[in-house]
Amino acid sequence: MRKAWVAGGIAFAIPFGLVGLLTVGVGAMQSASGTQTGVGGTMALAPGTVPAAYAAAIDKWGRLCPEISPALLAAQLYQESGFDPNAVSNVGAQGIAQFMPTTWPEWATDGNGDGKSSPWDPADAIPAAARYDCSLAKYVASVPGDRTNNMLAAYNAGAYRVMQYKGIPPYTQTQDYVKSIRSLEQSFGVVQAPLQPMAQAAGAVNWAQTKLGTPYLWGGEGTAADGGRFDCSGLTQAAYETVNIKLPRVANDQWNAGRHPSRDQLLPGDLVFFATDLSDPRSIHHVGIYVGNGQMIHAPYTGTVIKFGPIDKPDYIGATRVTPEGAKSLPDRSPGSANNDSGAGSPAADPGRSTASGGKVPARLPAAAAAEPRGADAGGARAR
Repeated sequence: MRKAWVAGGIAFAIPFGLVGLLTVGVGAMQSASGTQTGVGGTMALAPGTVPAAYAAAIDKWGRLCPEISPALLAAQLYQESGFDPNAVSNVGAQGIAQFMPTTWPEWATDGNGDGKSSPWDPADAIPAAARYDCSLAKYVASVPGDRTNNMLAAYNAGAYRVMQYKGIPPYTQTQDYVKSIRSLEQSFGVVQAPLQPMAQAAGAVNWAQTKLGTPYLWGGEGTAADGGRFDCSGLTQAAYETVNIKLPRVANDQWNAGRHPSRDQLLPGDLVFFATDLSDPRSIHHVGIYVGNGQMIHAPYTGTVIKFGPIDKPDYIGATRVTPEGAKSLPDRSPGSANNDSGAGSPAADPGRSTASGGKVPARLPAAAAAEPRGADAGGARAR
């Protein structure tokens, strides 16, 4: 990440050889994503995975219909805005759920009973987002296949296209959107069984070990211009890139690159995170790579070097078991990206769609109207 992390110095606490012993064990294990399929309503929201201020609303409204779940609704909100209630996209989508001003009246909801409804108020926008999902689910209820996947495809490409193709349309971006949200759903969902290890984790840990003693550089990504130096998230990003897994640049985005093992489930290669507010993962300010025995390899702060350090600190918020699927599901919020331009999910997939129209399809319209082009320059359906 690109901000200094202030803490006390930590001595090299683990012999170098210990990391090698740990990673040999991990390397012998098989990779598994742990992805679950089926109707989304079974996936409860894992504690601590969303900002506490929104957890109750996401948990309540994520159960509005069988095709969604609290974890899936959280995944969509994260994809849309990163849980930012003040988000404004370049095309004018507003708030945590990224509704366009012209389409908000169709879905306006007074979620907290204060007599007002606003896309800027998460208490209103979260139930409105759930209502919209469930209306799409009704449109495509007769389409064969996974009802949740069909609903997500309708969100991205339009209900008519899902009905036309009797399932997820053959558009790469729509297919990627469905995969991304279902994978992100896992990141926000309760872990109900022991998580499988990741074979690639061994390579990431071994590479990080070779960087021990390298001076810290705020914003460093290990380039020649950086003198081969890293900051905390630059180190973790580079470590996983050596095993062909592309992570986002900043720590709080890396948090959603997989599922979240408990403290007693940690394995070498898991990313471990630290936050200023343990009830809000948006406040994550530091990340390291777990190596076992309560220790991590990390790039602490300016004036130090990449070193071993303990993870059991007051600001430890949790860990992530990185998976290729999880990393691929994360929205690209870099300048010029689709997410940055629209504030929403993957762009609409149909190359024949007009870029002039806007606004989601009202639920009261006949099914044929759901085919109306909604713009290839926008993200999820609410942002059109």
